[in-house]
Amino acid sequence: MDAAEGPLVETAWAKLNLYLHITSIRENGYHELDSLFVFAGFGDTLTVEPAAKLGFFVDGPFADQIPADGDNLVVRAARALSPDGTRGARIRLTKNLPVASGIGGGSADAAATLRALNLLWRLDLPAMRLERIAEGLGADVPACVRSVPSQVSGIGDVLGPAAPLPECWVVLVNPRVAVSTPAVFRRFDAEVIRFRLPAPLGPSGSAVKLAAALTERANDLEPPALAMEPVIGEVLALIRKTTGCLLARMSGSGATCFGLYAGEGEARTAAGRIADHNPSWWTTHGPLRSGGA
Repeated sequence: MDAAEGPLVETAWAKLNLYLHITSIRENGYHELDSLFVFAGFGDTLTVEPAAKLGFFVDGPFADQIPADGDNLVVRAARALSPDGTRGARIRLTKNLPVASGIGGGSADAAATLRALNLLWRLDLPAMRLERIAEGLGADVPACVRSVPSQVSGIGDVLGPAAPLPECWVVLVNPRVAVSTPAVFRRFDAEVIRFRLPAPLGPSGSAVKLAAALTERANDLEPPALAMEPVIGEVLALIRKTTGCLLARMSGSGATCFGLYAGEGEARTAAGRIADHNPSWWTTHGPLRSGGA
């Protein structure tokens, strides 16, 4: 089929782990987990348009941290949809999210690439087929293809529906330190391991009730990440002090932390105060998304 007219734009929504528990470790070293994935109303921007060959370009505030070669997840995602290399596209990634920050930036970029090129190339692949392709790109990529709240288990490859989220807002803060996910897991393994498997999170009804339910859970990767980068503790303490903060927690393997708020005004004010406190940190705010990609 001919390619669709472009350009086409997809948002690579920032992924948050509202909680993350390590439930076991497999013999091959992979970690089984229980986590609630949600997506914030902001992210990177992926723009694709027809071209004779595959080309990849990066701009945006974090462009200098992105490799523009075949090791990039965007390029790998494009090649996964056209393994024979016969399809071309001009792909531009506007990198708004910090790299290696625990909010799924690379995974979300790959997922947005799959969605955008599926449209541009008129492949008409159903979502389930895109998710199967996404499995070969990384554990978080299938969930990012959906970009809806998901209960995640296995090694991150088992996706289930999550209870409906109430309307709430988040502030994200990254102290501009990159944290290695494998290093965090190695530190977790080296310390005293406490496996947890609480009951599934049910419907919340309000941001206050959601935060109360989340306080019974945690991010098991937060202690090892904090030991590696103590500034994470400074970020969390500052978020907790802001007016209206219902919960402060690190996302994924860090170093991005988030605060949960009931209203836009509280989140906007909190983000402003944190940015004023340390302008060198990356700080933003937005709603939690309830819909899909």
